[in-house]
Amino acid sequence: MYKRCPIYRKEEGVLKKHAAPFYDMKYTKEEVMQYVEEEDVRFIRLAFCDVFGVQRNVAIMPSELRRAFEYGIPIDASAIGSFGMTVKADLFLHPDPSTFCGLPWRSESGKVERMFCDISYSDGRPFEADCRRLLKETVEKAEKKGLHFDIGPAAEFYIFKAGEDGENTGIPYDTAGYMDTAPLDKGENVRREICTTLEEMGILPEYSFHEAGPGQNCIAFKYSDPLTAADNAVTFKFVVESIVAKNGLCADFGPKPLKDAPGNGLHINYSINDRKDYELLSMVNAGILEKIREMTLFLDPCEESYKRLGKMKAPGYISWSEENRSQLIRIPRSMQGVHRAELRSGDPQSNPYIAMSLLIEAGLYGVEHGLTLPEKCDVDFDEASQKELDRFERLPESLEEAKKLAAASSFIKEALPECVLNAYLRH
Repeated sequence: MYKRCPIYRKEEGVLKKHAAPFYDMKYTKEEVMQYVEEEDVRFIRLAFCDVFGVQRNVAIMPSELRRAFEYGIPIDASAIGSFGMTVKADLFLHPDPSTFCGLPWRSESGKVERMFCDISYSDGRPFEADCRRLLKETVEKAEKKGLHFDIGPAAEFYIFKAGEDGENTGIPYDTAGYMDTAPLDKGENVRREICTTLEEMGILPEYSFHEAGPGQNCIAFKYSDPLTAADNAVTFKFVVESIVAKNGLCADFGPKPLKDAPGNGLHINYSINDRKDYELLSMVNAGILEKIREMTLFLDPCEESYKRLGKMKAPGYISWSEENRSQLIRIPRSMQGVHRAELRSGDPQSNPYIAMSLLIEAGLYGVEHGLTLPEKCDVDFDEASQKELDRFERLPESLEEAKKLAAASSFIKEALPECVLNAYLRH
């Protein structure tokens, strides 16, 4: 069984080894160096995401860790198409020690650890297309204006049977439905292994269950700061794909893997300032509703995304409700003075750093302009008449429409670096 990394704390000028707290661990460079030196660490993965949120990494030996912290590790950015670099293509990865974490399914003999990285040019300037840095800056901007966001994503995925060579057959692992149990729910043990693996990595699942589609599953996370939430969302996909493959199966995060079954969503739950200020949250939600059409390209970034929206409880119109789960934003009734909201249009193919950054930017826009929410909607869009539907503005119905809205948006041009916007428009 994988054991949590011990923490080394300096006491009276000397580093001493302590049992690590199970969750919420934040390492320093000094602690990481000490741990790697004293424990059986063989490889350190330096992880980062491309513009589209695809995780990439380079593995270094422990002997290179000090150089990584002091100078960074070079990579060839020209080989990563979404970075859009062909000349002067050297970029440097700078590991963030606070994200130091073991990969529990690796051998106990010869541990593999991972850190997320910031990206810079060779002269030390931040790389514009580093979306993790973009989210950091957006969070800092919000904090300076008195807005503290907490975010807890919930991601859906399918488990399919694998072929002889491990390929995805597109055949669901089971035929269970919403919240069914074993033996109908064959994915129960796989989900349990995913959740315990995440726990061992310091990521707290809040709940997990079988979703409505055959072979479809959902795991939601406890709230955390936005950067940690985005890091966790990236780690989650990596863990799911690894554990599912380890069990001889295939995971699919596509927005619409099966034509006649529900699609996969990435539902972003969020709260403001410790969940106590409903008026402020209402302005944030109003800002998101106003800017959602311009943001949709980055929440739903592929053609398949638009086969999901507007079908089987996936939102297709701009609306909100307290309980109706087919709405774009759901604001559950307050319990004990706690307020939160849920944006339901995104899918797991989105880059979580960009998605959360735009959500915060739109929320700031709503607060700065004192926006108010429109009348709530309790319409069942699957059963509504055309006359009822005509009252509501639609989300983009195609990738091309979403691109046009983003390209014409001054909000998007101010919120995102030009190179990031252009990468999505070209894609």
